[in-house]
Amino acid sequence: MTYEIANQPETIAWEKVEPIWQKKIQGAIASQMPPSCLIFPKTQESLSEIIRSASEKRFSVLPCGSGSKLGWGGLVKDARLVVSTQHLDRIIEHAVGDLTVTVEAGVKLADLQKLLSQSHQFLPLDPAYPESATIGGIVATADSGSWRQRYGGVRDMVLGLSFVRADGQIAKAGGRVVKNVAGYDLMKLFTGSYGTLGIISQVTFRLYPIPEASGTIVLTGETNAIATATQTLLMSGLAPTAAQMLSGSLVNRLEIGKEIGLAIRFQSIVESVKEQIVQVESVAQQLGLKTSLYCHRDEIDLWQKLQQITRVPSSENAVTCKIAVRPNAASKILEQGERITNNQGAIAINISSGLGQLHCQYGEINQIKKMRSLCQENQGFLTILEAPTSVKKQLDPWGYAGNALEMMRRIKQKFDPNNIFSPGCFVSGI
Repeated sequence: MTYEIANQPETIAWEKVEPIWQKKIQGAIASQMPPSCLIFPKTQESLSEIIRSASEKRFSVLPCGSGSKLGWGGLVKDARLVVSTQHLDRIIEHAVGDLTVTVEAGVKLADLQKLLSQSHQFLPLDPAYPESATIGGIVATADSGSWRQRYGGVRDMVLGLSFVRADGQIAKAGGRVVKNVAGYDLMKLFTGSYGTLGIISQVTFRLYPIPEASGTIVLTGETNAIATATQTLLMSGLAPTAAQMLSGSLVNRLEIGKEIGLAIRFQSIVESVKEQIVQVESVAQQLGLKTSLYCHRDEIDLWQKLQQITRVPSSENAVTCKIAVRPNAASKILEQGERITNNQGAIAINISSGLGQLHCQYGEINQIKKMRSLCQENQGFLTILEAPTSVKKQLDPWGYAGNALEMMRRIKQKFDPNNIFSPGCFVSGI
């Protein structure tokens, strides 16, 4: 009896929910009518029971972790319950020798990294809100960050996961070993599903050794010269762990210069880092580009500041977006993007994938529309992540123009036939 009481979910009526949670939730829903309550299950079984009951009553559910990305994507319609996995925060297994770890969805990435560092290992994810972001939220939003250049995206690191289905049943996919090929690859399906197919409860990741040394070089200068340096880097044998092209306004806010930039991070043994930076310096000299070197605390501060500027709203009216373009069009996007945003938009684009971030300080609708058109003209997209609800009501956050919509709807129907998970959050109101 004591065990059951200790593990009962914490249920908080809306009028007693903390103001900071109320603000996060109100920024994620379409209706003026708030949910009835906020629930914090403490076990996977308790989460399962909550969803089973919600399904029977046809209550729509807004899943979340710590709430740091609760407002990402579309506005959720008629959310009756908000269910947070924040208290599902156990480390299930850390197989040091196998370089894998299994954790519950509510574990904070910052806490996990501290634990892994004791074994000289880390999970190469660099998401928005790194101190509060939970594992479940990171996977649900596919929020990888700057290390994508070397390690890939979130879906490349997920080996297995458990999730609670719409009927309350607990399902599993993948496994806890790197060489696992059994069953359907639901890990990739759930990565970036924004909580619309089920609630992730556990995740298994592949890990990597912490590099011995790290150093960053930032090149700044004329657009064509930066584009040439980028292509030289891509065709070379150099192996950066992060490489992003930066808009002039972003470079200015980083206090490096005023022209377009290219930030390149190398992490390996000491000799390798030094040699690769020397080679980049040589390329920069040939192209007439300025260079700035960063190491130790200065390097950490640089990447943290870059992330803060591009991924965290600077005001209640600001808009943050995820963008994608053809990699070879990145320099053009940065140049034209500066004009569209009147030199107020901070833009960073990964040189290999073409994925990036855009931060508009004042969130003008026309600016966002023009930037979306620019991205689409270059075989990409613009997705609004965070913005005032008034912006998301005027402009579709996803702006999807592909041909997979019908397939997405069929998948949603199969996994969530009663449409209880985050209705309206995903593409085209799914």
